[in-house]
Amino acid sequence: MNDKVAMYIRVSTFDQQKGKDSQIKALKDYCRNHGFENVKVFTDTMTGSKIDRPQFKRLQRAIFKGEVNTVIVWKLDRLSRSLKDGINTLCQWLDKGIRVVSVTQQLDFGGAVGKMIAGILFAVAEMERENLRENTKRGLAAAKARGVKLGKRSKLFAKDIVPLLRDGLTMGQVVDKLGKSRVAIYNALNREGIDIKKIRA
Repeated sequence: MNDKVAMYIRVSTFDQQKGKDSQIKALKDYCRNHGFENVKVFTDTMTGSKIDRPQFKRLQRAIFKGEVNTVIVWKLDRLSRSLKDGINTLCQWLDKGIRVVSVTQQLDFGGAVGKMIAGILFAVAEMERENLRENTKRGLAAAKARGVKLGKRSKLFAKDIVPLLRDGLTMGQVVDKLGKSRVAIYNALNREGIDIKKIRA
């Protein structure tokens, strides 16, 4: 069987470029070392808890059209961090004779043993996702209890700052009144080309 190889890369919305670059390097090194050429690349930037990802769907279509028979991933949880979705996807692929390789885990999945190992790894990934979600909830609840205002911060504009400075308020008083940092205040003024010295003149 001729190798029709695809690399699937998924990075979260955090640390996108660094995560993407590290995955690409590892996968390209693997392909080069194993003589794979003309490799298709599919990249998504979103959470792995959702199976409805644009490039993942493209990969699925390519597999079922017979355009791909080997899928290489950086780590198995790049396919999914959901136990149910991950197992279902992997079983579908293995039943079609698709080879699935996890580079960093040094695993080549196939047959009953491959499915069993994959089940364990997907379960761990789902547990990590749930732990992260619970830790985030606890952190937000603790912050709220301390009186921290949650939610997206409103953007600061010069029109919010200039009248206060013209009224003679010190920068410290402006900081207290607006609830913003000095850096945020100076950035807002600089963004609109306003010189604080001229305001006070």
